[in-house]
Formats: sequence, structure tokens, C-alpha cells
Amino acid sequence: MSKARLTFLGTGTSQGVPMIGCGCDVCRSRDSRDKRLRASAFVEYEGMQILIDAGPDFRQQMLRAGISHLDAILLTHNHKDHTGGLDDIRAFNYLEKRASEIYCEKYVEDSLRLEYSYAFAEKKYPGAPEWHVHNIDENPFTIESGGPYEILSWEPGKGYIHTMAGENDPVRTARIIPIRGMHYKLPVLGYRFGDIAYCTDMNHIPEEEFSKLEGLEHFVINCVKYGKHISHYSLEEAVEVAQRIGARHSWLTHLSHQLPTYNELASELPEGILPAYDGLAERIILLILIYDTAAAITETRHPTA
Repeated sequence: MSKARLTFLGTGTSQGVPMIGCGCDVCRSRDSRDKRLRASAFVEYEGMQILIDAGPDFRQQMLRAGISHLDAILLTHNHKDHTGGLDDIRAFNYLEKRASEIYCEKYVEDSLRLEYSYAFAEKKYPGAPEWHVHNIDENPFTIESGGPYEILSWEPGKGYIHTMAGENDPVRTARIIPIRGMHYKLPVLGYRFGDIAYCTDMNHIPEEEFSKLEGLEHFVINCVKYGKHISHYSLEEAVEVAQRIGARHSWLTHLSHQLPTYNELASELPEGILPAYDGLAERIILLILIYDTAAAITETRHPTA
């Protein structure tokens, strides 16, 4: 099975951590692992660079992680904390002279057409985002990079002029396995890349989907607080799901300030499960749990400040 590398660009809830105006211990923490942008991840897989979700912190996340190229953007659902930064893909359009490739469910595209109507207009405002939307569902799909594509040439006062290029470029492909979940009553998608699976904003995974999560090295699951939540897994539920799946390493994301600080939370978790934090990168080489300090020694890649 193909290996993948995943970097956590954001591991916070829809309000981020610290939350505006809050003076709790977590929001006042000086530990960088308690500073959480909105949930997003960057995946390197089959020679491609793939983004999961583009929330309001998208621009900051791209700059901080030094990301200058994306082959595809996969959206989990249509909530603002996962789509609110899509206007900023204009930078990629301009620098790479091509449209961005977005993969999402049909209802998510419908939301984008309302939220970003100017990006879908027949006659676009000069400089509006350029993207191609591909509809997917819970069935496996393939993303492609290379081969023929539309090149965007900027003409002052008119915007982009579309011409074809890359007819002789080699084509690379990657097979992605979506994971169906429910976010209260809203259907959402997680994604599997080789031996890594990423599932955020869920409080239920249908029984038939668990077969897609067998044999994982790393499993990422959302967890927002202690006790029941209407649309997210609680800490207790997330641990239960992670233990059922049995990945070698499980990581909690979409964490709120209603959970304790990183060190406190890590000390409470069973072996093999840890909180993720912004900048943590996968292909873990060594993981040693030291419960008196709740520290983890990992191979990490920290984004540039």
C-alpha cells in the first residue's frame, strides 16, 4: 500500500484556539501546541500535494507551511470553517497560471455557487478565483495531475485568457477512498490516502464504512469536548472509535478550548492516541509516551513562522 505524509495545518474548532475574548487556561496557554487554527491538513501522496479543506485561515496556513503548489483541494463539507478561505486560491491561479481542482459532494458545490457566485459567473470579474469542481461521493475516486490543462494568461483589464497546454506532460494519478460520516444530520466525507485516514467533523460513522479503515498506520479523528456533542465526537467517543479501528497511531483534531491543555490532555489518553497540533507532520519515526510530562518524541516538520 502506498505511503502518504500528512501535515496538520490547523487542529482547532470553528472558532479556533484561543477563542476571541476568552481568558481560560487553554486560551492563555503559552504552549504553541495550544494555538490552533481552523482544521485543515496537507497530504503528500503519490507524488501529489493535496489539501483537505480551506477554511478562513487558509492564507496563513499556506504561508506558514511554505506551500507553493497544490494538485487538488478536497472538501469534507460546506461549513464556513472548512470553505471560507477559498477566495485566496487566486494566488495559486496567478502564480501557476492554471485553475485549481476542487473535489467535493454536489451539495457542497451548490453552497460554493451561492457563497462564491462571482467565481462561477459566465463573465468573471478580473482576478476572480479560477477552479474546476469535480463531484464525488463515498465511492473511491482518482485525482489526476499533469497532461493537458488550461493555461491562464493574465490580460490587464480583462482578466484571464484560457488556452490549452501540457498535451505531452506525463499524467500522475492517485486513488482516494472517501469515508462517509454524519455531522449531526449533514453528510460529510473523510478521506483515506494509503495508510493514513483523516475524519473530521463527524459524530457518526456508518457501520459499512469501517471496512475502509482497516489496516491503518495513522488515523485522524475529530474530538471537540468531554461529554456528548450534537455534531462532533466527544473525547470518550473518539477514543472508542480509534480503539476499534486499531491504527498504530491515532490523532485527535478539531479540538476546542473546552478540553485541557495539550500536556494535560495527552496524559489522559490511552497509549497510541495523542492530540494533534498545528505543524505536526506524519511519517512518524519514533513515538515515546512519557506520561509524567505528557510529551511525545516524534519526527515533526514545523511550519516557518
